[in-house]
Amino acid sequence: MRYSTQLDHGKPIPLHDAAGFAAMRAAGRVAAETLDFITPYVKPGVSTAELDRLCDQFMRAAGSIPATIDYHGYKHASCISVNHVVTHGVPSATKILRAGDIVNIDVTPKLDGWHGDSSRTYEVGAVSILAARLVRTAHQAMMAGIAKVRPGAALGDVGAAIEALARAQGFSTVRDYCGHGIGQVFHDTPQVLHYGRAGTGIVLEPGMIFTIEPMLNAGSFQVKTLPDKWTTVTKDRSLSAQFEHTLAVTETGFEIFTLSALNPAQNPA
Repeated sequence: MRYSTQLDHGKPIPLHDAAGFAAMRAAGRVAAETLDFITPYVKPGVSTAELDRLCDQFMRAAGSIPATIDYHGYKHASCISVNHVVTHGVPSATKILRAGDIVNIDVTPKLDGWHGDSSRTYEVGAVSILAARLVRTAHQAMMAGIAKVRPGAALGDVGAAIEALARAQGFSTVRDYCGHGIGQVFHDTPQVLHYGRAGTGIVLEPGMIFTIEPMLNAGSFQVKTLPDKWTTVTKDRSLSAQFEHTLAVTETGFEIFTLSALNPAQNPA
């Protein structure tokens, strides 16, 4: 393992080689395929606990284990966040999806010691115009941030692109959570903010691997964590949507590891 000469909050940033890229492609593929698999089950009447059970079953059948289980005491294979829940929604047998909901499902299968991390926000039946626009913008914002990734760019370029797109649609970007380095460590350096100023921050180098996972709110960016110490909601109870990809900086741009048949945005040629 090599490391960048740059530090993020005093910690080194890993630079992965071809073997690391190959391992992350495999782990990322399981994450993406889990989210493809669960898609038809996201419908009115299903509990978030049942969705979690199905995700767990799929990840294990693919030869991976859910990295979230027993992570800081968490007991579930996924985080499932409905409507005004921003992130880390805890699956529950009593939380039943209804038509009009939006729901983010976040999975991190660990395959042969490597973590694939991805999330999508799904629409449950017919949703409001606002909800549909928020979901669409959250995905566009993630992709706008990804498009800035290349050697020599700054992480501030990523955050600035995300924030600009969100603001143009009248939405806010959550500041309390960020993307993160990932590989054989679940949460590693660098931290990837989803807001900021272009030209600032860590300079990207080939071999860096991290997530980009903006959370967009229909109202204020302010959030709060509930007494369970996991579930984070918007303070004003406005809707929130999120998408997440795991990607690497290559010699010429980026490679997304969590693409799939149902989520086919192309890597650059």
